[in-house]
Amino acid sequence: MNIVIDTNIVASAIFFGGKPLELIKLLLDNQIISTATPAIVLEYNSTIEYLLEKYKGNHIKVPLMQIVSAMKLIPESDTIHICRDPDDDKFISCAVDSNAIYIVSGDKDLLVLEEYKGIEIITVSQFFERWNK
Repeated sequence: MNIVIDTNIVASAIFFGGKPLELIKLLLDNQIISTATPAIVLEYNSTIEYLLEKYKGNHIKVPLMQIVSAMKLIPESDTIHICRDPDDDKFISCAVDSNAIYIVSGDKDLLVLEEYKGIEIITVSQFFERWNK
C-alpha cells in the first residue's frame, strides 16, 4: 500500500504520538510504503525545526531522519494546481506521480478535496478504519 503523508501527521507523530505515530510505525515496519519528494522532505524538516524551538524539552517519539529514511523519495513535478493552499499541491503531485492510493492529512485545505484522480485524501483515523478492514 503506497501513501503520501502530510507534514502535520509527521509532526504529530514525532511530538505527540497517538494514531499518527501508529501510522509511522507501520512505515518503519515496512507494512506500508510512503512516498515523498525533496520539497516535502524540506517542509517536514523546516516544520520540525520550528516545533523543536517551540516545544523545547518535549520528548521526541521518533527522529525525522528515521522516518524519511523509510520513505521512498521520488523527483518533484509541479504539474498540479488544485489546492486552495498552493503549498499543498506538492502532496497531490507526489501522490499522482507515485500512484499512491491515499494522502493522509489533518489539513483542511487538503481534506476538503476528498479525492483527486482516484486518490483518497483522508485523516489518519480514516486510514486506520480502512487498514483494519
